[in-house]
Amino acid sequence: MEIEKRRRLHVISTGQQSREVLVEISKTIHPYIDMLHIREQTWTAAELIETVDELTAAGITLRKLCIHDRADIAWMKHVRGVQLSHHSAPVALVKERFPSLKVGSSVHSMQEALWACDEGADFLLYGNIYETTSKPGKQGTGIVNLEDIVLNIPLPIIAIGGITPGRVEDILRTGAKGIAVLSGIFLSEDPLEAVRAYYQAIHKEVKQFGESI
Repeated sequence: MEIEKRRRLHVISTGQQSREVLVEISKTIHPYIDMLHIREQTWTAAELIETVDELTAAGITLRKLCIHDRADIAWMKHVRGVQLSHHSAPVALVKERFPSLKVGSSVHSMQEALWACDEGADFLLYGNIYETTSKPGKQGTGIVNLEDIVLNIPLPIIAIGGITPGRVEDILRTGAKGIAVLSGIFLSEDPLEAVRAYYQAIHKEVKQFGESI
């Protein structure tokens, strides 16, 4: 089906803004994105639940929402998915207990990617591809390693970390399914202009790795 061929634009909250600001920006950008990740590690369960309610009241479909770490809340609120990291519950356990959720796993190496795949993850966030202000001092994994992950892991790979609109084409040439952006949109002076730039870049026709040019 054509929908399966669409490249995905994931946008992740930064943990640096109020709920009111997060909701207001999300209301503006959601027509251009495929998944909105609520990644707010200091928020209470009640705050996460209220945020989902405010987002849906603003017209953002549940199928576009993903909550980081809290599979219980994601399941109770019937959102699309949950994103897990090294400190989260195991992927296999979440898949067993909450089978309706799409489970993403954040990975940083081939070993972690293979493990998440074996555990039953539905998609992977892999990075950071480039150096990023979100992880100061941490060197990027680079395009070559991303390409290796894409070629060897039979799951949709979403690249993350330091990706600007000008770098999207290089990411897509590897065959990655899409990109994830944090501060590039949520902390932009004009989030709507920023998300449009990423949208245009990700849906531009790009020859993938291995295709004849």
